[in-house]
Amino acid sequence: MNQKKIFTFVPKKIMQIEEEIKASYERIVPFLDERTKRLYIANEALRIGRGGKMLVSKALGVGRVRINEGIKELEYKSEHVASSGKIRRSGGGRRPISESYPDLRTKLEEIVSPHTRGDPENPLCWCSKSLRKIQQSLKDNHITVSHVTIEKMLQTMGYSLQSNRKTDEGSSEEDRDMQFCNINQKSKEFMENNQPVISVDCKKKELIGNYKNSGKEWEKSKSPQEVKVYDFIDPQLGKASPYGIYDIAHNQGWVNVGISSDTAQFAVNTIRTWWQQMGKETYPKASKLLITADSGGSNSAASKLWKKELQIFASETGLEIHVCHFPPGTSKWNKIEHRLFSYISKNWRGKPLISLELIIQLIANTTTEKGLIVRAIKDETIYQKGINVTNEEMEAINLKRDDFRGKWNYNISP
Repeated sequence: MNQKKIFTFVPKKIMQIEEEIKASYERIVPFLDERTKRLYIANEALRIGRGGKMLVSKALGVGRVRINEGIKELEYKSEHVASSGKIRRSGGGRRPISESYPDLRTKLEEIVSPHTRGDPENPLCWCSKSLRKIQQSLKDNHITVSHVTIEKMLQTMGYSLQSNRKTDEGSSEEDRDMQFCNINQKSKEFMENNQPVISVDCKKKELIGNYKNSGKEWEKSKSPQEVKVYDFIDPQLGKASPYGIYDIAHNQGWVNVGISSDTAQFAVNTIRTWWQQMGKETYPKASKLLITADSGGSNSAASKLWKKELQIFASETGLEIHVCHFPPGTSKWNKIEHRLFSYISKNWRGKPLISLELIIQLIANTTTEKGLIVRAIKDETIYQKGINVTNEEMEAINLKRDDFRGKWNYNISP
């Protein structure tokens, strides 16, 4: 057998190679009969080497079966083929699929068209549209074609494999962009006056135990760490609730890892411990604090308990607390999401979070090239859910709402 050459194709050169194959074939094809065409095509595939069949098939629109038959003749010199003397006349052979089934494109379009997704009559409306299921659906319509032919036809019709793309954010809140500008402006003013600006949020709860954690880590080949098959919560270990604080000006993070519910008391207590152990030292002359948070969860803009707990915190510290909430559906723009939480997730990727202590260590050892520093502590307090705040308690809160979007922007004085 002849030794094949191996070519490494640079993607941008593939089209150029295909054009050369096509041009060369068109020059010589008028002088060739059926058999010599097949041999010429096979020889081109062998000349190119690895990937040659694919390139020749795509450039000349010929099937792999025809190329393989030609290669067999060239390499093995079949006596039967060489001595038969029979050469198919020009135009002979199987009819084009478009002649055998003139309505194939129409039927195929009816099956896969996105405009018929909600049509109950569409045979593939309620199942996956794999090539073989499309093939079976066409067969039910008395059209027999291979799944390979279907794939080629779909490509010529402008179809390709597509995944979902997250773009629909729902209805846009009025003044959304203006609120972004408002948060940006306030943050600049506070930082210019050396007043603390923090971004807060609760990271998603994590199962504690030998469970699979997303991501990959370098390990010895074929020796993955074995974890539990099912993610049923361990009643003794429970879940971890990491509530984080990110100091925007100093690129510092603080994470309070709780074992209880994510409540407003838990959120404000995290801010309290950050101030006592980290913030007060960083900002010794601070008189006010700006908190940027999303509009849901324990630090919700509508939460009465959140405001009541902030009032207690303000009275304890003497700080004037300013709060700016991001509009609903825009929490991913909160600094803590991409400045702290994303790096924590990268740091513990592929590692089962087998204990609360391990979670704290992994969080505390999270760093970045830009000098992120993270401190983490354990919070074993059990926070009660469903605490109601009375109207009298709300009236006692020293709350002042801003003129612009007072629901999102307000301050609480001691």
